[in-house]
Amino acid sequence: MRLHLMTHPESLGMARLDAGTEPTWDWTAGPFASLSRSPLETSIVCLADAVPAGVVTEGPFRAVEVAGPLAFDAVGVMAGILAPLVPAGISVLAMSTYDTDWILVPEGEIDRAGEVWRKAGLIVTPTVLTGRSGS
Repeated sequence: MRLHLMTHPESLGMARLDAGTEPTWDWTAGPFASLSRSPLETSIVCLADAVPAGVVTEGPFRAVEVAGPLAFDAVGVMAGILAPLVPAGISVLAMSTYDTDWILVPEGEIDRAGEVWRKAGLIVTPTVLTGRSGS
């Protein structure tokens, strides 16, 4: 299976809140948004511009979507995406939704990551969201 990666133009940030805390801002817009909780923290991935001043954040990142939907029994998808980035020294965040996988690439590394993926045989195309909720 030749993987097709779609890069999104929006800048995303990852915000950290204390455990059990809910975000007080609209974090649901954009190509990808996620709220994750653990006993120690609440993490929110959302449009970078949406995160209020004073909130601990990392980024900006660019979202890279794996064309899907992917079958739950698909093996090696993340390995095929992440392995070429290791020798290039590109650190990313990997996340999954029900239908597909997402990679958050530091914004300053997105062009280089695309080149690395293409050399590894992956298809990489830009994506402009139209007609989707939150676009």
